[in-house]
Amino acid sequence: MGRNILASSLQNASFSIIFQIFCRCITFAINAFIVRSVGRDVLGITNVRLLLLESTLLFLSKEAIIRASLSSRHNKQCTWAQLVNQLWITVPICFALALPCLYVWLNWLSAVDNHFYEQYRFGCFAIAFACVIELTAEAPIFVTQVFCFVKLKIVMDTSHIFIRSAVFIALVLLDKSITIYAFGIAQITSAVTIIAGNYLFYHFYIPRLLHYRNELKKVDDKHKLREKFGETYENMEDFPFVSIKDMLPTVLPNSGSMFNSELQTLVLSFAKQGVLKQVLTEGEKYVMSISPVLTFSEQATYDVVNNMGSLAARFIFRPIEDSSYFYFTQTIARDIKLTEQNREKVNEAYQVLSYVCKTVTSIGLLGFVFGQSYSGTLLLLYGGADFVEGGLPEVLLRWHSLAIVLLALNGITEGYMFATNTSKQIDTYNYYMAFFSIAFLLLSYQLTNWLGPVGFILANCCNMVFRISYSLFYIKTNFRSIGTNPLPSFLPGPIFLATLIVAGLMCKFSESYFLAKSIFYHILVGIFCTGITVLAWSFENRDLLRTGLTKYRERKLSLT
Repeated sequence: MGRNILASSLQNASFSIIFQIFCRCITFAINAFIVRSVGRDVLGITNVRLLLLESTLLFLSKEAIIRASLSSRHNKQCTWAQLVNQLWITVPICFALALPCLYVWLNWLSAVDNHFYEQYRFGCFAIAFACVIELTAEAPIFVTQVFCFVKLKIVMDTSHIFIRSAVFIALVLLDKSITIYAFGIAQITSAVTIIAGNYLFYHFYIPRLLHYRNELKKVDDKHKLREKFGETYENMEDFPFVSIKDMLPTVLPNSGSMFNSELQTLVLSFAKQGVLKQVLTEGEKYVMSISPVLTFSEQATYDVVNNMGSLAARFIFRPIEDSSYFYFTQTIARDIKLTEQNREKVNEAYQVLSYVCKTVTSIGLLGFVFGQSYSGTLLLLYGGADFVEGGLPEVLLRWHSLAIVLLALNGITEGYMFATNTSKQIDTYNYYMAFFSIAFLLLSYQLTNWLGPVGFILANCCNMVFRISYSLFYIKTNFRSIGTNPLPSFLPGPIFLATLIVAGLMCKFSESYFLAKSIFYHILVGIFCTGITVLAWSFENRDLLRTGLTKYRERKLSLT
């Protein structure tokens, strides 16, 4: 295609990061509004039970088909009409899945209080209806993705989130007793926005594109065309649709098959993986919904704390993991022993792995130590005194700060393993992952029965310990062939650890002495201790910082 796929993908990734931050901020604001205005029981019903229904229906209905359709774009035997027909299958699939799911959600899962049941029932049907009608826009959404309409994607994603949030808040402000009704109505409104926005864009875009194609026949200078028509020029030749009707299901002319057999086979393969992936992704919520041990209030508390705890993973560790994975794939060959590869590159990879693991572990420990003294303060500012009453949210966030340490190390070590594994090793690890996942679900259920919501966090910690242990064993074995062992260098230095311990004790003293008198002074102590700890780490790792600064300057000079 004429357009730059790589540039569009990078632009899409950048906008996606910004969009994730935007969505997370809106979600936090709405959750805080519900907690302060309505209560945690309602938040548990909407954010855990109803959103789990939405996630289940949408993921199982379209994930395998979308992945297979993207792969089939390179199959010349698969026509656009067949792709569109395949995408429209998501609608009846979602409808067929909605029937048993609604029965399970209304009859099998842990019971909802009687005064919420009618609203909950409406919410379930509203979510199912919204999912079914939303999938009618899957064809134009897929076209948007394939032809890299990045701006359209961002506008549509932002618009439907904004409209959904505005409708929900407006209805709740009118009557707080109809919060779950408002949630269901907002979901339907959001789905209608997605449908209308995508189809309206192509309703106006396609005639304009056809007009530009007529102009193209009259002009020979491609440069002038590019200046005149802008981004639309990139899709002039290969955009296959001449009418909005082409995005609707159709019977192919000349007795052609409505569906591509290879695409169907690929869909089935992805579907098998998709079921397991959905269980692993939403495992905690499934256990919460099935197990009667946690009340909706406790589920809401866990969901809020989990969202807070995952901020570091989403906005700090994930970019580092992605960059590190890319670096290792470009530096270390998968199918060649380290002894047979360029020794200079291997040594560099050894140092990068050590430095990155030390850095993320230090960040994780920083969050763990300060989380012991500031979890309550953060939650108090977020949800108010009623939210932190009883101490459960504070306990959960303190335990979650331990999971952050493991999450940081797991991302990098597993990233190196995936970047350097052979195909056979990846297949072997998949079996271990299945075992880890089953163990996680069983531990989640059992520990939750014993310890309540804390059990989910401990089960997640156990799961990450299993995965980290496997990754560390692989790394140690991998580097043993060249006579090195990077594992000891993964730990932060003694100066940083000593400073961190002293800072943690100072913050605990501040919590017991200042917090009851002034949150402001308690926060000032935390800022001071954080600054001292960061300075200690910087001094101890000054060579690393000096090297990083040098590399940055060299890159900046090369770009200029």
